[in-house]
Amino acid sequence: MFAFYLFFVIQFLYTAVNAEIFFEEKFSDDLWEKNWIYSEHPGQEFGKFVLSHGQFWNDPDNDKGIQTSQDAKFYAVSRKFTPISNENRPLVIQFTVKHEQNIDCGGGYIKVFDCSLNQKDMHGDSPYLLMFGPDICGPGTKKVHAIFNYKGKNLLIKKDIRCKDDIYTHLYTFIIRPDNTYEILIDNEKVESGQLEEDWDFLPAKKIKDPSQSKPSDWDDKPTIPDPDDTKPVDWDKPEHIPDPEAAKPDDWDDEMDGEWEAPMIDNPEYKGEWKPKQIDNPNYKGPWVHPEIDNPEYVTDPDLYRQKEVCIVGFDLWQVKSGTIFDNILLTDDPEYAKKFGEDFWRSTIEGEKKMKELQSKKEKILNDQEMKDSSEDVENNDDDDEDDDDVKENVLPDVEDHDEL
Repeated sequence: MFAFYLFFVIQFLYTAVNAEIFFEEKFSDDLWEKNWIYSEHPGQEFGKFVLSHGQFWNDPDNDKGIQTSQDAKFYAVSRKFTPISNENRPLVIQFTVKHEQNIDCGGGYIKVFDCSLNQKDMHGDSPYLLMFGPDICGPGTKKVHAIFNYKGKNLLIKKDIRCKDDIYTHLYTFIIRPDNTYEILIDNEKVESGQLEEDWDFLPAKKIKDPSQSKPSDWDDKPTIPDPDDTKPVDWDKPEHIPDPEAAKPDDWDDEMDGEWEAPMIDNPEYKGEWKPKQIDNPNYKGPWVHPEIDNPEYVTDPDLYRQKEVCIVGFDLWQVKSGTIFDNILLTDDPEYAKKFGEDFWRSTIEGEKKMKELQSKKEKILNDQEMKDSSEDVENNDDDDEDDDDVKENVLPDVEDHDEL
């Protein structure tokens, strides 16, 4: 067993040596607040983060992260690091999120900025490079955001990726490769992948409809036509409503006072609706007309869709109705394998320990609730017994009698 563990450690260290760690944050103690900067953007009420491992955990020290602590608040905090570029190498963004409050509406995503960000003025409209992570609001929104800023526009991924919505810690990983491909992992399992150009609207369409072409005026794309030989039957036209033949003028109807009496109208059972000739196959039908396409002159390929020239700041800029989310284990690196091992090392044991502790807490809570219910029931029974004893006492009390002199 020791040999196996030693092999794992050596393999991990070997991978770490070959990986470049751009940024790493585990929020191990209160010193985090010296490195992270709160936004002071005017006009918004910002909430505070507190260092916490939450109500259930695996390791009380390793599982500490920054937790949103106030309901219905904006949160905006960021940290600067040595600028890097991912040119000709992957960029991996990874972090853990724990919605232990069973979040109903709020963000759980991270943002990546260049060095131009004014950290003390960070807000929802501050330009960012990438935004990634879960977002939950009611039953209709439970998704993973993956947003690029490209030439000043925020581009959302065109695929729908469902996030985790339970109360435990989950690991989110976004891998962007220099061949313009990507992967998104949740808990080290791939949930989506593909080509950047296909899954985001970075570039105009390669093909467009030929503006010089239009459907010919004699193009007939109607599969059926009215039968020219079909004629309307002579007895077809009937009124839609007729006077009720069974109605009679009331005996107390006064024509002078009430006006001329008219029978109420009813649906005509012989009414057949608007007549239309039957349809037959169109002998001139040519099928649907397809607009010819040409190469889009505005389309220009970009081999550097993946590239971020300057990555300098990470931050959380979000809104939460119900606070309690814990963020931890932030990692930016150029090595997906290192990120995977990092995740396994700092996440797998955490979620397993959380589930064990939560299960024990639930069992203890059930035992306490059962005991309270039992005690409450016994109190009711005891009160009933006391009432019966009082009745017995009352029944055994001799009634008051008048004194009589026998002599």
